[in-house]
Amino acid sequence: MAQLVRDLMTADPVMLPPDTPVREAAKAMRDREIGDVLVVDGDRLCGIVTDRDLVVRALADRDDLADCYVRDVCSDQVVTADLTETVDTAIARMRENAVRRIPVVDGGRPVGVLSLGDAAVERDLDSVLGQISAAPGNN
Repeated sequence: MAQLVRDLMTADPVMLPPDTPVREAAKAMRDREIGDVLVVDGDRLCGIVTDRDLVVRALADRDDLADCYVRDVCSDQVVTADLTETVDTAIARMRENAVRRIPVVDGGRPVGVLSLGDAAVERDLDSVLGQISAAPGNN
């Protein structure tokens, strides 16, 4: 039987409104030891911000982050996976769109995040990505 996204995803994602300062997003990533936060307006997914987005779209371009918000740095063309679709389908979509993480939705409402690391830990722990993803954080 095919494995479903809901079986591998990280549930309870950090979700922040678009007007959240990027510094708060960075702190949330640090505190939860994650590399992304979802940007939501109510229950509607508006975007995703990754640790790379913070570096490339915020830190590299600004001397002062006081007026920089997640809406300014998020990817707003979000590729998603449905809670009940197969992991293979979601991974194929990630490959097609060159993304490492994909928000998981249930009826359009965000409920989790599936990362390539999640899949590697479950499916190929002996791979380099599986070993790195399974290792404790270094912060």
